[in-house]
Amino acid sequence: MAKKSTSSKTTKGERAAKRSRAGKPIRVGIVGLGRAGWYMHCPELERRPHKYAVVAACDTVPLRRQKAAERFGCKTYGRIDQLVADQNVELVDIATRSCDHFDHAALALRAGKCVLLEKPMAVDYDQAKRLRSLARRSPGELYIHHNRRYEPGFMHVRRIIDSGILGEVYEIKLRRLDYQFRGDWQTLKRFGGGQLLNWGPHIIDHALRMLDSPCKNIWADLKRIAAVGDAEDHVRIILTGRNGRVVDLEISGGAALGEPTYHIFAAKGALSAGDDYITVKYLDPAVKLKRLTADPATPGVAGHPPMPNHVLVQGGRAPNSDEVKWIEETFPIDTPVRCDLWDEVHSAIRCGKTFPITLDESVEVMRVISAARAGSKLYRRRR
Repeated sequence: MAKKSTSSKTTKGERAAKRSRAGKPIRVGIVGLGRAGWYMHCPELERRPHKYAVVAACDTVPLRRQKAAERFGCKTYGRIDQLVADQNVELVDIATRSCDHFDHAALALRAGKCVLLEKPMAVDYDQAKRLRSLARRSPGELYIHHNRRYEPGFMHVRRIIDSGILGEVYEIKLRRLDYQFRGDWQTLKRFGGGQLLNWGPHIIDHALRMLDSPCKNIWADLKRIAAVGDAEDHVRIILTGRNGRVVDLEISGGAALGEPTYHIFAAKGALSAGDDYITVKYLDPAVKLKRLTADPATPGVAGHPPMPNHVLVQGGRAPNSDEVKWIEETFPIDTPVRCDLWDEVHSAIRCGKTFPITLDESVEVMRVISAARAGSKLYRRRR
């Protein structure tokens, strides 16, 4: 087979330039007017009237279509193929049930549309790889809605880690814990329910970013505790990077008591963060500690002083304990530079900038999700 004379990246850039209409809002067609589409995406688009205009909406429920027409003055459709055929739609915003994401995104990409796809990008790793392949061949671009990449707490914690004040990070704990007697479609496997496909893409994406290395090992445990469906509502995953860093994440709808959202352990300190505040404790970099060597002698024998009682109780020796100075601070979560997924999509479509959440990163999230399911009896196929 003959090779193309130009790279797909260059071709896509040229096509993006042709689509670009500088200064004009991107014309959006929303597919799915439920919890995510109506209550999240619509308000987010309305806050950016100079960047986005909703020109079409699609839902199977007539009342929802009526409300969309009243809200936006847009065309409405009962089927996604009708919306995708609308020549006025530039960007198809897909916010349907998880089980429909692959088919709906594939339909829009085959029509040459740009697509913003709500997480999860698919229901498993195989679908995700197929969708990535299709997106690479399509004139349109595919953007995955990993919006919590821009969560203030995540961004602030990453900034502290990158500053180096904690030293080399070796373990990270991520938690999203609650207790819910939940019974909607997101508790049913046949619709793509379960915490792995609900909160999972967000927190697994955080974990992979913090792993700071390609993922080497995946261990997982899935349970159904309080939800009334057949999908998991309690997820525990431990990821190990090739650099030795470990990320321990837990997502639960069956945990009656919570834990810090972030807990970071590093060679020179630690960090703990909830929803509003961050606490850090780290060695004062202005204090230079003596270089130590391990002493095999028995304390108190042959001239070696006995250990202080507090060291004996802790089970270790701390010859520098009197010289160590810790700095401990608590401060509100903040991000000096506000970023947003919608703004990044606009910059990619209108300005030709690179969208920072790559398809490879989103596909890797789905690889972890499929690996987590592989050993679970909840997803064991019946023979």
